[in-house]
Amino acid sequence: MKNKFQYNVKEFSSSANQTFLKEIFALNQDNTPEVGNLASIKELQNLVMQSSNNYYISLENKIIAFMICFRENSRYHSKNYKFFNKKEKKFLYVDRIAVKDTYRRKGIAKTLYSIIETQANTESMPLCCEVNTIPFNKVSIKFHKDLGFSQVGKCDFIDHSVAYFQK
Repeated sequence: MKNKFQYNVKEFSSSANQTFLKEIFALNQDNTPEVGNLASIKELQNLVMQSSNNYYISLENKIIAFMICFRENSRYHSKNYKFFNKKEKKFLYVDRIAVKDTYRRKGIAKTLYSIIETQANTESMPLCCEVNTIPFNKVSIKFHKDLGFSQVGKCDFIDHSVAYFQK
């Protein structure tokens, strides 16, 4: 898929080569605490193995963004995912999305969300996610609200808090 910025959007799986997974892992780690920390590339690979939909965006052969999503009834252990799994019979959950800092606010995240939202709409299911409230992620909360998401819950953990959003 191409767009006016000449970046490419493609799907990926856990069978991706190690060089590719290292780039995804590095981008994930560069975006903590907005996205959850991963201990290793193996943890990333296990996460992707359990997921349902994974996309990345590249520009000039460099990965500049990615998204990892889950469907209902996955074996995924995340408490945030489990919130929606208890609440909804059918849903699509955005577990993490990361955009390289120099490419933020250029429509990259909206591109990824439009792809996954199209799938959710096609299958008549809600699109779900969580956003950190401690540390406060004002940009992401505004982004999700601007896309039409509504807050449907919250949770306080020992080291952070989140708001649950759904569309």
